[in-house]
Amino acid sequence: MHAHHPDADTWLIRHAHDEAAVWHAGQTRRSGDPFLTHCLAVATIVADTGMPPAVICAAVLHDIDDTACPPGRVAERFGQETADLISAVRTAKLGAIPLTAVHFGTTRPRALTPTREEAVLAIRLADRLHNMRTIAFVAPTRRYLVARETFEVLAPLARAAGLTDVSRELHDLSSAVLRPTSTAFAVTTRMLALLALFLPTPTRARWSEEWRAELAALPTRRTRTRFTLRVLISTPRLSWTLRRPACRERRP
Repeated sequence: MHAHHPDADTWLIRHAHDEAAVWHAGQTRRSGDPFLTHCLAVATIVADTGMPPAVICAAVLHDIDDTACPPGRVAERFGQETADLISAVRTAKLGAIPLTAVHFGTTRPRALTPTREEAVLAIRLADRLHNMRTIAFVAPTRRYLVARETFEVLAPLARAAGLTDVSRELHDLSSAVLRPTSTAFAVTTRMLALLALFLPTPTRARWSEEWRAELAALPTRRTRTRFTLRVLISTPRLSWTLRRPACRERRP
């Protein structure tokens, strides 16, 4: 986030993390990983698109309505605007978002407040991107349907909106599902398997599968090598985060 907003206060995001940790406690994904990891992954992707702290906060909390969190709590603690954005993320039809209201990339100065449409689209695309990264844990039939929608609708939408990196990864990940190849995991998988050993035992399989899925979508030796180096650099911090106590006691 600081790359796009160097002077931003991260307190709001830390507060959102703590709140999400409380209400998602005990929830797991199909991989068996704590659900909170999905919230943080989506927020990270949203931050990489240049969104400000308020939108990143909404990204952390985007699935909180699926918990026992009381109605009105998000508005009380984070403001009605954040609550309304989360609601819009859950109900918006992406095909109805006018691209004239979306100006990612170099067409909109980063200092400007994003439009509601930009914020909604950033969170929805980030949500799908992380789901595609972990799609190996989805049943085959559902996996194919999600990949086809991603390939035909979401990847082109991200490209048209100016989110070229997101579009490219959505395209590559969905293509890997729709058109699998026998050599998809041939390069650097041994290194990724070794890096997974640094993670807590219950999480190794989940992260190994996610890394392998992302690796399979990369088209060249160079991009696969760069990806593996990024994993190598980030693994110590990831290991520390996964070993950290997940949440505090639930507040009334």
